[in-house]
Amino acid sequence: FKLYLYLCGVKTISRGPDRAPFYIGNTPDMNVTDIIDAIGPAIVARACFLVEASIGKDNDILITIESENGNVTLEDCESVNDAVLAAFDRDVEDYSLTVSSAGLDQPFKVLRQYVKAIGSKVEVALKGGRKLVAELTAADEEGIELHYVARESVEGSRKKQNVEHSERFGYEAVNYVRPHITFE
Repeated sequence: FKLYLYLCGVKTISRGPDRAPFYIGNTPDMNVTDIIDAIGPAIVARACFLVEASIGKDNDILITIESENGNVTLEDCESVNDAVLAAFDRDVEDYSLTVSSAGLDQPFKVLRQYVKAIGSKVEVALKGGRKLVAELTAADEEGIELHYVARESVEGSRKKQNVEHSERFGYEAVNYVRPHITFE
């Protein structure tokens, strides 16, 4: 018996077939590297990339993927899920598995997410408490470049005016960057 639960593009599988949630047994340690190796071909075939793979307490596997172009589909998650099921015996490893897309409200974790977002609006929280909504204009291994407009006092004017800025920030100066969501 396999229990599949589909909610909001997230696919979760219950722990081991026909096992109660309180099942205790000897489970070999699972290895994140082995999981990444197993899902690699499925991720590439679906034009996606890996954002995160982790194994939590009691072999709870969490895999987060992002699409190279567009949004992650349920079929993308199913493909990665099937790759894990094919590589690891749930009766032996006794694991739970969640495959999901990186959420719109989640901070970027890997460089490919930054690169994919170039040209779009992002929310940035800098160390020191400063927050910006800006266009991400560049990203590389050292940091990001942002273009934004700020209301500032300008010499010779009584009123604050919009002033355009382009600034580069190293990742060490950034708390998080995430997509800027607007509801129009």
